[in-house]
Amino acid sequence: MIKDKLTNAETYYGLSEGIKLGFEWLKSQDLENITPGKYYIDGEKIYANIQEYETKDDADYEAHRKYADIQYMIKGREFAGAVDIKNCKPCTEYDGEKDIEFLKYAGEDAYQVLNEGEFLIFYPQDAHKPSINPGHKQRVKKVVVKVRLG
Repeated sequence: MIKDKLTNAETYYGLSEGIKLGFEWLKSQDLENITPGKYYIDGEKIYANIQEYETKDDADYEAHRKYADIQYMIKGREFAGAVDIKNCKPCTEYDGEKDIEFLKYAGEDAYQVLNEGEFLIFYPQDAHKPSINPGHKQRVKKVVVKVRLG
């Protein structure tokens, strides 16, 4: 997992061409005014999901095998849990079509605060639990850029 501000995105361009394209797309958009929905950056290889929702009290962890996530907070604030997937147990079967599995973690949650202008990058080894209340429910606007690996 990586956490930083979008203003520092160039630091991570060397991770992969897909990560670079994802960040370039984020920086080129009017994210404050973009409509929720799916935006294709490079077909199914790289795309963005713009979401607006209310934060939750709790959730299961999730993980992906085919994609890395760049989760960028446009408006609002949330907590996001992140743990090594090796320390989790599946609570659903992996859905290859949606590239997602849900997991349980028996340890103490370790949360990152995701503020406006910040991003988190999650790789397949990073079980993550986004969208958690930062002390109280709030409405957020976030984009998740999905970057196909391999």
